[in-house]
Amino acid sequence: MEIEIRLFANLKDRAGKDRVRVSLEEPADVETLLAAMAQTYPSLAPALPSALVAVNKAFAGSTTIIHPGDEVAVFPPVSGGESTPFPNPTYFALTTEDVDIGEIQDRLKQPGVGAIVTFAGSVRGETMREGLPSETLYLEYEAYQSMAETKMAQIAREIWQQWPQVKGIAIVQRIGKLEIGETTTIVACATAHRDQGAFEAARYGIDRLKEIVPVWKKEVDRDRSVWVEGDYRPTEADN
Repeated sequence: MEIEIRLFANLKDRAGKDRVRVSLEEPADVETLLAAMAQTYPSLAPALPSALVAVNKAFAGSTTIIHPGDEVAVFPPVSGGESTPFPNPTYFALTTEDVDIGEIQDRLKQPGVGAIVTFAGSVRGETMREGLPSETLYLEYEAYQSMAETKMAQIAREIWQQWPQVKGIAIVQRIGKLEIGETTTIVACATAHRDQGAFEAARYGIDRLKEIVPVWKKEVDRDRSVWVEGDYRPTEADN
């Protein structure tokens, strides 16, 4: 069987394109797929040992079976809407447009809400992290959009499981080129009172976004650019 594989971030750069194809004998699993990729596309081989694989928008393990017609994506660890109904107002978005924090908070307001805790990340001009440019001119964000929206919905369900008094959740991720000072990410959680988990839920939301939502950023300075990879490696248990 022939499988088309979507590539993101540094793997896309290595291949010089965003999709590659490999031929596999059935039955085939993820381990076989990665071996075939390394043999067919030697430029990808150095990045594959640390790469993650998604099959049909779910994180896959080495023994996950691949079938003809499956949607397969390979990407580095994450850097830094779904049809399932939610019990309270929710808002998920990946957007190239500037975001208005007040407008996002308005989406969560209702008569029973008395507190909205909001995390907003922005582009720094100085990174000061080993292996990255010391001065950042701008960031470029890329996302595996359909899977990212599914994972945002999953985060909302996880929040409601841990903090059932949360009355609304918003998760927004910017993509594309972002200049110094521009907002990159917003996570907002609404509750009736401030002591009903709003702070904890918002912190959990941004931390979880950095773990499982397939979004990557490239830091760019005057001399070079670097794709940023995270340390967390999702498994099938994160589905």
